[in-house]
Amino acid sequence: MPPTRYSGYQSFSYLQAGTDYDEFEPSPDIDRLPAYDLGLTDEETARTERLLAENVVVSLHDHPVKLPRHARTELLDWSRGARLAYGYEGLSRSGLDAVFDNLGWGACESRNGWKWDDVITDLGMRFCDFAHQDFVIRAESVDDIRRAHAEGRLAVVAGLEGAALIENEIDRLDVLYGLGVRQIGVTYSDANALGSGLREKGDGGLTGLGRKAVRRMNQLGMAIDVSHSADRTALEVIEASERPVLITHAGARAVWDTPRMKPDEVIRACAESGGVIGIEAAPYTTVSTEHRAHGIDSVMDHFRYCVDLVGIEHVAFGPDTFFGNHLDMHHVMSQKWGVEDTIRSGPEFEPVEAVAGLENPGECFRNITGWLVKHGYPDDEIAAVIGGNVLRVLERIW
Repeated sequence: MPPTRYSGYQSFSYLQAGTDYDEFEPSPDIDRLPAYDLGLTDEETARTERLLAENVVVSLHDHPVKLPRHARTELLDWSRGARLAYGYEGLSRSGLDAVFDNLGWGACESRNGWKWDDVITDLGMRFCDFAHQDFVIRAESVDDIRRAHAEGRLAVVAGLEGAALIENEIDRLDVLYGLGVRQIGVTYSDANALGSGLREKGDGGLTGLGRKAVRRMNQLGMAIDVSHSADRTALEVIEASERPVLITHAGARAVWDTPRMKPDEVIRACAESGGVIGIEAAPYTTVSTEHRAHGIDSVMDHFRYCVDLVGIEHVAFGPDTFFGNHLDMHHVMSQKWGVEDTIRSGPEFEPVEAVAGLENPGECFRNITGWLVKHGYPDDEIAAVIGGNVLRVLERIW
């Protein structure tokens, strides 16, 4: 891989801040927190850097924007403005070649986000920003991801965490595909017209409209995600799909018993479909009984469990991180998103200020790779879980 093509561009610098749009002080995308020390030797550090350089590295789920520095008081106004500054510099140092960027989670037009106007606004603003720089490319195929790796760029795959925005209009999936979206979650935490979300007390499974949506996404070549779907709904999506299904960001319920994690049955079904599970790292999700203070070791407890359950060829990483204080954002948005109760309903965990080692998109994959090196994983297995598995599955889906 050649040196990164990043040349210093900052989001929306083609406009005048404070005149053309309301300006919010962004969180830094580099050096906001001290670097996490994995305790690597010089030889292990060199091997880590070699593996990142030689292999295609893919995050299956992240939000690589810079949150406002004062998120607790400014987050809602910032998200309604729809100008979510990208962490270009942090991403240029991340080792990533591609990232699945999930859009529409803010509240641009509606009060709760993920509506049609929210997503179209978010998508258009994001792609307008991309059009004014030459580091990020819009990825709509596996070839785009491989080209980004070869050219020292970053391929960004547009995705959505839930499909509520299509309402009962199946053709909206075609519109979204035409606009560049290549991955959609069937449901977020709440139920929609397609099926049940993971916060629902009852799980009605995949609806008739949901089956039509799965069929259309298969026809289009759009990746289907069940990370936030309830268990029965997830199983019925996997059964209905003719192509592999993804769990882009979750963990194992056997390791940490909350609704946000997936039971063995769902993880196995995902693998049997040919899909992969991306291991999550958002605060207080992939905690473990062995490591109740959420950090890289607890996240990797979920990784090891899933590898033992379905094989290393069906495991990847979808850290689900931001640049900035993720806990502040959760404080403001968790009730809107319906995630607070799915986390707090589980075992007791130790409070943390940040998820140590996996706090932002700039550090995650370098630390994941270093952890795997430190723990003796061979090169071929590391190459598979940091990107190779995702590419193999996308070849079948797209």
